[in-house]
Amino acid sequence: MRTLRIAATALIVCTALVACGGQDTGGGSATPTPTGASPVTELPTPDPTGPVPAPSDPVDPTAPLSPPGERPGGGKTKPPATGELTLTGRIESGVEPGCLLLDGYLLLGGPRDVLTAGASVTVIGQPAPDMLTTCQQGTPFKVTSARRS
Repeated sequence: MRTLRIAATALIVCTALVACGGQDTGGGSATPTPTGASPVTELPTPDPTGPVPAPSDPVDPTAPLSPPGERPGGGKTKPPATGELTLTGRIESGVEPGCLLLDGYLLLGGPRDVLTAGASVTVIGQPAPDMLTTCQQGTPFKVTSARRS
């Protein structure tokens, strides 16, 4: 039974190698494809005398969708707070173990005996939106002090 598996595998590998070996390497004329069309061997070059797309043409996939700081609907976005903030509310558990959230902020640091899920607290600290965490939600918030309210 094992010999049969080895022979079948060898046959499949040899068939694939033969099929690859029969392909044209570009030394001669193009071989028609199964659809009858000749394969593309060179990319077309743009006609320098042809029409030039207008600057407002949405062809460029790297162009920003809307200017920075502006929503696609037209309103301005609120810049992230970078100064010291005071948050008051009830702490919720995050989707990852050990992650605690308060008003959309991911609480980092602070006294863990005060910062527990379900506790009503007042925390002082600073948002750190550029900080990477393993929690999958909330804006990181570095807690400098916390007390139960």
